[in-house]
Amino acid sequence: MTSANSSSRSRYPAGSLAFPHRGLLGLAGLAPHEILFLLDEAEQWVELNRQPTKRVDHLRGLTIINAFYENSTRTLLSFEIAGKRLGADVVNMSVGQSSVKKGETLIDTAMTLNAMRADAIVIRHASSGAVRLIAEKVDCPVLNAGDGQHEHPTQGLLDALTIKRAKGEFVGLKVVICGDILHSRVARSNILALTALGADVRVCAPPALMPADIERMRVTPYHDFDAALKDADVVMMLRLQNERMTGQFIPSPREYRHLYGLSVDRLARAAGDAIVMHPGPMNRGVEIDSNVADLPGRSLITTQVEMGVAMRMACLEVLTRKARKLEGWQ
Repeated sequence: MTSANSSSRSRYPAGSLAFPHRGLLGLAGLAPHEILFLLDEAEQWVELNRQPTKRVDHLRGLTIINAFYENSTRTLLSFEIAGKRLGADVVNMSVGQSSVKKGETLIDTAMTLNAMRADAIVIRHASSGAVRLIAEKVDCPVLNAGDGQHEHPTQGLLDALTIKRAKGEFVGLKVVICGDILHSRVARSNILALTALGADVRVCAPPALMPADIERMRVTPYHDFDAALKDADVVMMLRLQNERMTGQFIPSPREYRHLYGLSVDRLARAAGDAIVMHPGPMNRGVEIDSNVADLPGRSLITTQVEMGVAMRMACLEVLTRKARKLEGWQ
């Protein structure tokens, strides 16, 4: 397999200047060309994953540790498959059986992981900033698989890849993100990626689930879902993150569905070729109806899962190039 094709390489600086970052802690601060570079790098892995033989040896001899302090079967499985398809030795750290449960601090864990000389560490944690803290204590690249309400960068990238393959370009694209914006690190990473790439992003939520300063992220806020959907090219639904809520944010799931649930009738307000997305897991019959989630040709929810493996392969491959001493990446 080769890197991004020669026609797209001309868009980026050469070698490590194309993506000079040691790890991937978030999308905030990434230049548009750095995001596009990762999207283009993922294309080769989309093609590999559709072949009968889905394995290469690019990361042979390297060890990747997936340290998930917060449950997420989907994301963990995606990173595990990505690492193994690149030929790496992948170790999933079971926090429930680790000394974290015995009182070990996050810094102690970071020092322990570093002593094991991992070549890349993927971390998911319920506290915002925890991933950065570990990244400062280890010598290898760290990938953020979601930290608190901060960011989930690979989700933002895989969603951007899904949109790019469906719509071609980002500039001027009308994207609606609807749901629990306040608690969603997925929404934050998507907003950062899509606005950087030139999309027109609208966010829609009940007043209690809309961040007060959301306009600073260069988005247009709505409380009326029907108005937000007008002529939209992409409709991305988010679940209610009840596990992060303290207090009453919505009257009831039934009322929420009435005002903010995506039905076939409501989708008709968007553009005729609008695509539907959801990062999962879905609450069918709450934020999205089953006949929309399964709508042939319009719903790209399973495509997002496919793009997730390819995108995570791209991130792992790029971030380990220095360790593998690839030309131009030393």
